[in-house]
Amino acid sequence: MASEVNQPTADFKEGALLSFDKPLGWTSFKVVGHVRYHLCRFLKEKRLKVGHAGTLDPLATGVVVVCTGKATRRIEELQAHTKEYVATLRLGATTPSFDLEHPIDAEYPTDHITRQLVEDTLKQFVGEIDQVPPIFSACMVNGDRAYDLARKGKEVELKAKRITIEKIELMEYAMPYLTLRIVCSKGTYIRSLARDLGEALHSGAYLTALRRTRVGEVRVEECLHPLDIQAWLNAIQPASAAKEATTTA
Repeated sequence: MASEVNQPTADFKEGALLSFDKPLGWTSFKVVGHVRYHLCRFLKEKRLKVGHAGTLDPLATGVVVVCTGKATRRIEELQAHTKEYVATLRLGATTPSFDLEHPIDAEYPTDHITRQLVEDTLKQFVGEIDQVPPIFSACMVNGDRAYDLARKGKEVELKAKRITIEKIELMEYAMPYLTLRIVCSKGTYIRSLARDLGEALHSGAYLTALRRTRVGEVRVEECLHPLDIQAWLNAIQPASAAKEATTTA
């Protein structure tokens, strides 16, 4: 898939794959809207089908693959690709959302935690495991988003889903913070992994930073920043014009 994305000769109406490094605070939907706006202006079209192949939380950054035109039919296929993340966790505390969206609601001891204990505990999460999604997530509950119900103070019960974690690497150990590299399947919630790791360590944990570094073969280093799309389109416009002139002749 990496060779397919961000092609300057792409036909956006026929179907193209673009990859973006989603900034902190942006929703995946905002990335799609931003891309659609600039592509419609570029193509001088009022409408263009655009969608993303996998949601990334607003507090996360990194790879979001965007499909245009007929390539939106490939969204389900692309969503199934393996993902890679770099996550920073804080041990010894929890939040209701398992990340920085909400303030700390409980604190726990960490004196018993060592690097060796962390590395040994991480091994139990590798392979096929059952994981309960966070209540502050986009999972559907009787036609409503779980996060909408949770934000209204309603009780939300989500069922565990079978996921696969191919690899977890402890990149940095600086108590109370850990930095992990995680390679996993579709449907994995790194916030839930933080929660579960905290419990397995007989403590607590929540996510303080998350970066999606790879989707399939697409790496974050190859991605465009959404705010650079206009400059990127301007750069490919001469080539597009030349191609159109050749076709006309």
